[in-house]
This record gives sequence, C-alpha cells and structure tokens, in this order.
Amino acid sequence: FFFAASYIQMAGIFEKIVAGQIPSHKIYEDDLVYAFLDINPVAPGHTLVIPKKCYEFLHQVPEDTSAAIGRVLPKLAKAVMDATGIPDYNILQNNGSKAHQAVPHVHFHIIPKPSNEQGLGVGWPAGKLEDGEGLKAKIIEKLQ
Repeated sequence: FFFAASYIQMAGIFEKIVAGQIPSHKIYEDDLVYAFLDINPVAPGHTLVIPKKCYEFLHQVPEDTSAAIGRVLPKLAKAVMDATGIPDYNILQNNGSKAHQAVPHVHFHIIPKPSNEQGLGVGWPAGKLEDGEGLKAKIIEKLQ
C-alpha cells in the first residue's frame, strides 16, 4: 500500500521539473528530452534522462521520442563517466510499480558504479528457458 500511495504522489513531478516549477540540476535539454541529476543518488553522478512529455511505460513512447533518447543516452553516459572519473555504470529503466518504477513517467537512470558497495546492486534470479521456440514465435507475431 505504501508504495502504491507514493507512486500516485509522485505522478506529475517530472513534468513540474521540466516546466521549471521544481528546481533541478539540469545537464541536458532538447525539444523532446530532459536530463538532470537525481536528488537521491545511488552514486555520485546519478542522472535521470526523461522524455519531456509523460509516458508511464516505455512501450507508450513514440518512435521519434525514443530515438531522441537513444541518440543522447550514450553521450550523457560518457559525460557522466568523464566528469566522475568512474568508468563503470548501469543504465536502468523500470516499467510499472512491480518492476520498481517509483515515478509513473518513463525515465532512464545513468548510475555510476564506483565500487562493489556503491552504485546499483543487482540480484539476478536466473531461471531456465522453457519452450524458447514457442515464446520466440509469439513475440515475433506480436512484432507484426
């Protein structure tokens, strides 16, 4: 319940940041994309990259906006790494509250990984691929 309540409370916060109603440490802006330092960083240089318009899930983002994010994300990651002197980093993007999305607005995290203790910690409960051919066929069908 707490996570759902905070998820609702966070709705609109990024639009307010883009509009200048909430201050941010902006590091990049163009017609479609806005990037700024996270105020609760996991590591120094932790940066958020967002579409200026709100889309809750990545699959809802139009192709032109997705392409704009894709063009600038590597450039921003390199700038963050060069500025922090930390060569290792994670790019993280979550979709939906069960996937740990805290703000219902698509956002990419650039998270430097200065040490094993600092930065993003990732657990990976790997399983076994079942019916790979069947799943592959279903996914390809949905791409049409």
